[in-house]
Amino acid sequence: MNLVLILIGVIAFIVIATSKFKLHPFLTLILAAFIAAFAYGLPSGEIAKTITTGFGGILGYIGLVIVLGTIIGIILEKSGAAITMADVVIKVLGKRFPTLTMSVIGYLVSIPVFCDSGFVILNSLKQSMANRMKVSSVSMSVALATGLYATHTFVPPTPGPIAAAGNLGLESNLGLVIGVGLFVAAVAALAGMLWANRFADVEPDGEGAQELKAEASDYETLKKSYGTLPSPLKAFAPIFVPIVLICLGSIANFPSAPLGKAGLFDALVFLGQPVNALMIGLFLSLSLLKGENKISEFSERISQGLVTAAPIILITGAGGAFGAVLKATPIGDFLGTSLSALGIGIFMPFIVAAALKSAQGSSTVALVATSALVAPMLGDIGLGSDMGRVLTVMAIGAGAMTVSHANDSFFWVVTQFSRMSVKQAYKAQTMATLIQGVTAMLTVYVLSLVLL
Repeated sequence: MNLVLILIGVIAFIVIATSKFKLHPFLTLILAAFIAAFAYGLPSGEIAKTITTGFGGILGYIGLVIVLGTIIGIILEKSGAAITMADVVIKVLGKRFPTLTMSVIGYLVSIPVFCDSGFVILNSLKQSMANRMKVSSVSMSVALATGLYATHTFVPPTPGPIAAAGNLGLESNLGLVIGVGLFVAAVAALAGMLWANRFADVEPDGEGAQELKAEASDYETLKKSYGTLPSPLKAFAPIFVPIVLICLGSIANFPSAPLGKAGLFDALVFLGQPVNALMIGLFLSLSLLKGENKISEFSERISQGLVTAAPIILITGAGGAFGAVLKATPIGDFLGTSLSALGIGIFMPFIVAAALKSAQGSSTVALVATSALVAPMLGDIGLGSDMGRVLTVMAIGAGAMTVSHANDSFFWVVTQFSRMSVKQAYKAQTMATLIQGVTAMLTVYVLSLVLL
């Protein structure tokens, strides 16, 4: 029982430090690792080594993937590729189903681009479509936000799911994570869109709501500000080519060897390694650069990507350190045995991630911390197989979107750009993320019954 009380105390420290005292998650997780190490009685001479090994171990592979994915996302964002993606979806789906169109746009754009940035980029498009189709901007905002949020929490190369996969030992199985993540994210996005439809006749009631119609023309201005937009092929290639390569690499590695053991197999295994696949994506993104001095522009985008990726990498490393300490203690075996007796299995990671997300606001922190926490006990609760670990990542992702409210930066981006009052945003956006998280978790549970 003392083992559990110590763990509860460490989790409480993480929540209070990050939510009440606003301590940076990186330092919070490192301190949590030291606190857990001393509390569980690890030999004092081994504590520093365990923490540094855990920190470096997770970043040795995942760190480069996070950096490359972030740089590609920055290039797509700054080049107008996200606008091209949106235009393609509008042409394909037409204007008959406005909330579905916005949800699909968000779903696609947030694979390479952070959901906060994606909403800002697409806000004027959303408002323009709302005015043209005579649909409430509240419903369009929620549809866009939930579409963005779905792939943000489930689909690599978004940093949160990548970090969780790394903590759970799935570095070489990211293709499987992507495949399952795309499906679970689609269900979550659909749930968010259906909730958004409830607000089809509800207008925003926040400050500046009357100015929204005037802002609709900003979409054309925004498009012009990018100059000549990239073609659909150039816009989609840097992210979808790596995803396809990673998935093919995972298929080639199946025990049944569907692609043989030589020739094509060797090529796909090499190209399907996430670092190699994302390097190809990075080279494909070079065609999106527009300046006269493309080398200088490329260097600038790399610098911006490094600045964006740095805190995520540090948080991921700190989560690895925390996880390494927990793995060195008996808590994993104890909790695994106890939870197996309770029979909650796949729901446990969801509950922990949802508690962390709701308490401190960051989906990435919830994904990193929860995956580090549950990694030592997966074998004991029947989730030690590759598919069990993949579904655990999905369960953690479902928790990491439950719920987005006032302590989440994305909540404020959606609220302010949509001109919703806080009360209205809680009804529309916060409830949407709750419904998304619960629906996604139920989907994961059904998948666990079928696949495990």
